[in-house]
Amino acid sequence: MVSKISIAGHPVHPMLVPLPIGLWVFSLVCDIAYFSQGTAIWSTLALYTMVGGIIGALLAALPGLFDLYNLQASPTKKIGLWHMGINLGLVTLYVLNFLWRRNVGDDIGPFVLSIVAVLGLAVSGWFGGEMVYNHGVGVARVDEPKAHGILDEGEDTRGLHLHHRH
Repeated sequence: MVSKISIAGHPVHPMLVPLPIGLWVFSLVCDIAYFSQGTAIWSTLALYTMVGGIIGALLAALPGLFDLYNLQASPTKKIGLWHMGINLGLVTLYVLNFLWRRNVGDDIGPFVLSIVAVLGLAVSGWFGGEMVYNHGVGVARVDEPKAHGILDEGEDTRGLHLHHRH
């Protein structure tokens, strides 16, 4: 299934997911730096990167939801539902984490919640990778002609790029 929401043939959902992943992982790194050094800037950075990750995840969810909606009922769609459910749970965890941090000082609880959330992020990423790499969700197969039936110059019908010496 080729993604319905794409830019120049590239699906938008996988373009956007590195943003929340990177921000949330960096938020945990900031927590570790804060608890090891005690410098307040790390706590502030953890809070802001967490919020950026929440916003990025919600932006990435829109094209992902549209792609999931367009999948036929199948075991692959069940994987997609797990992927979506875990991600929605992660957004909820990070919203709760954000609120907890705003109301409590140096409590260890939000830090533990961040560790749990990053582990959940790894599980969700595994499900996303399963859909893309093992089931081809959101991508065109390289052995099929392009979705629009138009081939680039130097490309054969199997999607292979041909390099010519001049």
